[in-house]
Amino acid sequence: MMVSTRRPRVLYADIDGTLVGAGGSLFATAEGMPTAAAAEALAALHRAGVALVLVSGRTRGRLAEVARLLGAAGYAAELGALLVDGPDPDAPVIRCFGAYRGRVPPAEAMARSGAGALLLERFRGRLELHEPWSREPREATLLLRGLVDPAEATGALEAAGLQWLELLDNGRLRRRSSHLDLPEVRAYHLVPRGVRKAAAVRLHLERHGWSPEEAWAVGDAPADLELAGIVGTFALLGEAAPDHPPNALLLGRAGPEGFAEAVAALLDRA
Repeated sequence: MMVSTRRPRVLYADIDGTLVGAGGSLFATAEGMPTAAAAEALAALHRAGVALVLVSGRTRGRLAEVARLLGAAGYAAELGALLVDGPDPDAPVIRCFGAYRGRVPPAEAMARSGAGALLLERFRGRLELHEPWSREPREATLLLRGLVDPAEATGALEAAGLQWLELLDNGRLRRRSSHLDLPEVRAYHLVPRGVRKAAAVRLHLERHGWSPEEAWAVGDAPADLELAGIVGTFALLGEAAPDHPPNALLLGRAGPEGFAEAVAALLDRA
């Protein structure tokens, strides 16, 4: 395994399943047991002068308050569609909408296109809206849950003339649905083609003049794994990744304990 040996300047961190555990709590393990591991790791990160930037599928409104509470230097919301480069309320917001060039927000164009309804009908019994979070106002994405092949779903969109959209896998959910009889339930984001956490991270690095070797990232989902191609070292928590890149550090524990382990490895190189 090859990992970066440069002094880290920034850590790009996923939230759900990575920084927080059961119930979305900073103080609960993935299994729901009390822990202060993530809080202690965050304190160590700040003491070392390493910037924290959150990258998440959550909305910009939700991330703004989380970023303030955690002392983050910025955040990328809606799977990288919105990059907020700074901790202040008036920090610049860069819209990273991939190939989308429409005049209305992508989420509005998405709703008009009927793409969500198409997928829900095509994968009836295997896909549904990720309520209640799917009801939150979004600028660029639609939040779904279930168990489908993202490539098959994207192919269905292409066949319907919606080539500008694709479905991304954002990881396993602990919350089960009473309407879906599935062996597991995963979170999916319907996004404009090209929207990626990795694209937002690349832009953030460029804006700050940092090299990939000065950056780490940590996450737990396929949508996070692409960050390995942007940063010097990537820590993958929980999920197996048989085709992981050479700079990936595989950590079996998910949630705050895995995050703390990743931060400890990061600071060992500081």
